[in-house]
Amino acid sequence: MREVLSVSETSGKISVNCVVNGDAVTLAAYPLARLLDVLREELRLTGTKEGCGEGECGACSVIINGELVNSCLVPVAQVRGAEIKTIEGVASGEQLDAVQEAFIECGGAQCGICTPGMVLAALNLLEQIPQPTEADIREGLAGNLCRCTGYMKIFESVVRACERTGAGS
Repeated sequence: MREVLSVSETSGKISVNCVVNGDAVTLAAYPLARLLDVLREELRLTGTKEGCGEGECGACSVIINGELVNSCLVPVAQVRGAEIKTIEGVASGEQLDAVQEAFIECGGAQCGICTPGMVLAALNLLEQIPQPTEADIREGLAGNLCRCTGYMKIFESVVRACERTGAGS
């Protein structure tokens, strides 16, 4: 049996229960509100960036139920019961993830607009393919655009992260 969304008669907003960065949350939003906007405005998770607003650049990437998605294309009603990871959920307290550290060390993070999406794309890739080839890395990051780095520093960052975790060769 399909669960029916409860809609507030006065505001038209719905309540959506989900898990964001390990915390159970209830989001109150219009059903077609973009997940990107709800994360930034309601939860104040501003690490997720808006680049193009059309799903082309990857700046707004988040991981939903283990899948990398562009949050600008996801209506909040679709994340009911989902597990969502944003860039704010990557580090463990003050300890950065190996991918984040590698981006800093290799200069993969410059202006910062694409960085959260790139880091999440790299994490998603390494979860699926712990020992990626250069072609795997290029494909895994293909949905994310960067206008600052020329991509080599980003690729080097992913390779460095693999070396640090013992995942890559």
